[in-house]
Order: sequence, then structure tokens, then C-alpha cells
Amino acid sequence: MTHSIKLLDTTLRDGEQTAGVVFAREEKIMIAQMLDSLGVDQIEVGIPAMGPEEQESIRQIAKMGLKASLMAWNRAVIKDIESGIRCGVDAVAISIATSDLHIEHKLKITREEVLERMVKTVEFSKKEGMYVSVNAEDASRSDHDYLLTFFRTAKAAGADRIRFCDTVGSMEPVTIYQWIQSIRNTVDLEIEMHTHNDLGMATANAIAGAKAGASWLGVTVNGLGERAGNASLEETVMAMRCSMGVDLPYHLELLPVICQYVARDSGRKIPVNKAITGKHIFWHESGIHADGMLKHQNTYELFTPEEVGLERRIVIGKHSGTASLINTLGKYGITLDRKTADRLLEAVRVVATSLKRPITDQELISLCQRLSTSGMGITA
Repeated sequence: MTHSIKLLDTTLRDGEQTAGVVFAREEKIMIAQMLDSLGVDQIEVGIPAMGPEEQESIRQIAKMGLKASLMAWNRAVIKDIESGIRCGVDAVAISIATSDLHIEHKLKITREEVLERMVKTVEFSKKEGMYVSVNAEDASRSDHDYLLTFFRTAKAAGADRIRFCDTVGSMEPVTIYQWIQSIRNTVDLEIEMHTHNDLGMATANAIAGAKAGASWLGVTVNGLGERAGNASLEETVMAMRCSMGVDLPYHLELLPVICQYVARDSGRKIPVNKAITGKHIFWHESGIHADGMLKHQNTYELFTPEEVGLERRIVIGKHSGTASLINTLGKYGITLDRKTADRLLEAVRVVATSLKRPITDQELISLCQRLSTSGMGITA
């Protein structure tokens, strides 16, 4: 990486656009404060054109004196931008579609009119002293040459940044890399990635964009967002660190707090196997894996559970091996020889299969005691 990476978090805008999700004003204020404490560079705080309630939430956040830049999202409509400016933000996102599909069927205007609307609102925003990000909605399904023209025109109008929107998550990392590299070589402006997860590649596409030269990555807490969601803040930060060797200057110890808070207030629980923050991602049951972990934690873990506020656990179940039994019982002062461990493992597998779940430590101790008393194997 030869350039720095910054994060724009859009949990309060695109995250709240998740069907059925609504954040109360106090929740929005708390989320903004948490994001600022985490160290996020810019927060997209909402859509002022939605009306008085949204505007008041944005105003309250703007009065907090946060270190992060605050951005309001707008259509390419001057009235929308005026509403955002009155709320006290320092940056505006101006969004308009660039794919022919959207231009013809949604906007019902021409390519030339798209450019005119964009230029008019960019010039107005710059005169008002705003930092401006020009968003190409549905960029990934746009004609490549027209998209380059759109971005060059945005730069000429005074835009500070351009946003590449993979609006329906249709691209994959190799193509994303090629497109962003082409844009970077053609338009000398900072590029922001805004990637959706419809095909499960939002985070991967954001990282590919960063490798190609994008310097801003749009993310949401827990990957909230329309349909399948957006690139996940926590996944993006850890992917940059672990896969690319770029240690972004954020307070990772705060990730569990904000992820759990947003999960609760959005009504979207974190799956136990969710990358980075899932409760069970540091649970090891397979005998080979558990044995490796007991010898060296890096054998099957890319980063430590403590880094993201989780705990490691060796689970005793159908797929366990004797090393796990010996280790677990050893914590309670119970010593097993190899022959006894093999017999106990047979009993554990029978019981775990019958119960269709791992067994607890107390259940393991009970099995061990029954086995030693009976002097023979047991059945469920």
C-alpha cells in the first residue's frame, strides 16, 4: 500500500435503510459518539431531505464536537443540500445514477442532464464551503467511458472526492480492481468504495478497491444496509490488517461494544459464526484443530480473540479428540491415562450425538466418574 486508507461509516444512513430498521435519536447520537471514539474518519449522519426529525438528529450530532467529519447524503438537488448545510455538517455527498438502466427507467432523463444536475449541485456546495463527495449510483453497471466522463466532470466542477457505488453488489474483486485502477489513472481525485453484499463480496470488493488505489472505504457496523447489506466495518478493518498488513489507526478494543450496541438497537442479532465478531468463531471442537490450538494458538487462529473482545473455548463434542478431554479435565485436577481417555472419548461421542450438542464440563466430569466407577464403556 502506497497510500493511506480512511473509513466513512454510513451506519446512520445506509445502515438504517435496512428494511425494518429504525434508530431513535438517542441511539443515533450514541452510535455517532461510539464511531468517533473508535476513530472513524467520517460519519454519514443521515438524509436531511427526509424531514424535521432526521434534521434534528443530525443537528444534535453536529453539536457534539466530534473529531470525525460529518457528511449528509443528498440527491443532486440544491434544496436537499441546503437542508444539510443548515444542520451543521461539514461535508455533503451528492448522489445521482450513472447507469443507463437507472438513467432511463428511474430518472427518465438523458446522460447530459445527469452531468448538468451534478455540476450544478457541486458548484453550489463548494460555494457554501462544503467538502463534496460525488456519488455515482450503480457505477458498477454503468458504461465505463461514460463513468470516466462523469468523474472527470465532477473534478472540473470542484468535487473533493468521487464515490464508486456497487449499488446492487454485482461486481467481483478482480473487475473492481481493474475499474478502480482505470479511474485512478484517469481522474486525479480521491476515490471512495461503496460496496453492497448481494453476492457476499462487499468487504472483498472494498479491499480490492483499496489495493487499486481507493483511499476511502465506505462501511457499516455489522454490515447493515439495504438488502444483503454493505461492507462490514469490523471485517474491513481486520482484513486490511491481517490480509494486507495495513494496521489502520482505530481502537479495535471498542469494536465489540459498538457491534453489540448496533445489533441490539437494529434488532439484527450477530450470527454466532459472523466473521470477526461472532461469539463462536474462537470455539474449537475438531480433535485435530483443538490439539493444534493447545500446542500453539496461531495454528488455527488468524488473530487473538482478545483483540475483538471474544474468548477462546475448547468445546467437547462428537468431533473432539483425547487431547481436548485431557486438557479440560486437567483444569479440574483430573488426570487421565491414554487408555482411559480413549474409552471416555467413545462415551463422549455417544452422548454428544444423542444430545445433538456439545457437552458441558460438568457433564464430562460426570461421564468420567461413571466410567471409572463402572469400569466399562457406557451408552446414552
